[in-house]
Amino acid sequence: MILGTNDPGLAEVNLLLVCVKAYQVATALLPLLNKLSPQCHIVLLHNGLGPHLVVAEALAQHPGQGLTLGTTSQAALKISQWHVKHTGFGVTQLGYYCGCKLTSELKARIDKLHQDNQALEWHQPVLAVLWQKLAINAVINPLTALYHCANGQLANDEYRQQITAIIDELVNVAKWDGIELDPALISTRVYQVIKLTAANFSSMYQDVAHHRATEINYINGYICQQAQLHRLAAPHNQQLLEQVLQLNRL
Repeated sequence: MILGTNDPGLAEVNLLLVCVKAYQVATALLPLLNKLSPQCHIVLLHNGLGPHLVVAEALAQHPGQGLTLGTTSQAALKISQWHVKHTGFGVTQLGYYCGCKLTSELKARIDKLHQDNQALEWHQPVLAVLWQKLAINAVINPLTALYHCANGQLANDEYRQQITAIIDELVNVAKWDGIELDPALISTRVYQVIKLTAANFSSMYQDVAHHRATEINYINGYICQQAQLHRLAAPHNQQLLEQVLQLNRL
């Protein structure tokens, strides 16, 4: 069943998975909050960080609703408007963020969705996990878009210094945000993903190639935003942000 944005049936929705691009979250979700069940629990699944702050602020006016954040390494390819092909298994990581917590019934429903070898992990607190995923995206997405390459090319030595600088800035900003990350472990994980997805072309590469908007403002842009908030310098991430935004203008 497909519900329109003005369908009365929205009032019966008590679990909403928001699976849109980061820059679409506010536009897609905020107008629905008054129309959803007063006890609806919302799950955000997108690349990057930032929309959770906007949604959390809006949910302050809806005390019965709650917010869970997540990230996934499940792979999918959009073939057409109504055709999405699952192209790889991965891990989905979720964790409560604010508002009313998930009921045991709703949590069980989410667990059931991830059967059949689709791994699901629950993390509390969840932001540390999302910062780890942010590090992977902050390296692979903009560099593959700028250098017009598959993920695996980033394993070459010529990119190592730039990758180290991106990670070091992110780890420093995360620390000021209350998130402790080990740069060596983050680097190891980034290179693991580069190797495991060597033949893949990142979502940002695909967006740039197809002249679509990217999520750069919520990846390297979020790092820069938080750096500015804490009066820190993040020149390498700032440069990537500006370069990818320039690609969008071409």
